[in-house]
Amino acid sequence: MTSNTKLIIADDHPLFRQALALMLKSSFVCSSLLEAETIPELEEQLATTTDIDLILLDLDIPGAQGFNTLGRIRQLYPEIGVVIISGFEELDTIRKAMSLGAAGFIPKSTPVPEMIKAINDVIQGKLWTPHGDYNPDEHVSEQTDKLASLTPQQHKILLMFAEGLLNKQIAYELGLSESTIKSHASTIFLKLGVKSRTQAVILLNERQQANASFT
Repeated sequence: MTSNTKLIIADDHPLFRQALALMLKSSFVCSSLLEAETIPELEEQLATTTDIDLILLDLDIPGAQGFNTLGRIRQLYPEIGVVIISGFEELDTIRKAMSLGAAGFIPKSTPVPEMIKAINDVIQGKLWTPHGDYNPDEHVSEQTDKLASLTPQQHKILLMFAEGLLNKQIAYELGLSESTIKSHASTIFLKLGVKSRTQAVILLNERQQANASFT
């Protein structure tokens, strides 16, 4: 780790935050460490400190609202790497975090030497997940398969969801009943493995962004 590396530990558990800070200070003597235990504190640190290299973010920190904070940071500060450090270890959670732009996902149960290696890998520009669970190409392939399972009509309705149209507006545009649109929506959610319009549109946007990155 270089001598001018700046990190923020964003975690509301004092003992874990303190242990993580001690680990980083002992392993990376030259790094500059800041701490935040709430989202407002993290936002203040980001607003008042320049050249932050990496944020170690707990998904459960007060005010985080699940993945919303991760998405916001990636949007507002695309130059800052974000590593999720979480008590959750489910593969779906890891994949979701990585698909939203996290540079790494470190479960809190990870042994210290492996944690140090993970942070080093991310600083050097690599992605890190436990056991290499996340494969970006595989994730894109899964999204493609799900979207390809939609009929042309369902895909058209999904695009209308992305435009923010209401069911009754979509029904009017397509000359269908509102109940038919609701039925299509349920099938779309089932095929995509999501539970809401918002999640369906996120998946669509992720796939479009992936397509853009390959062109």
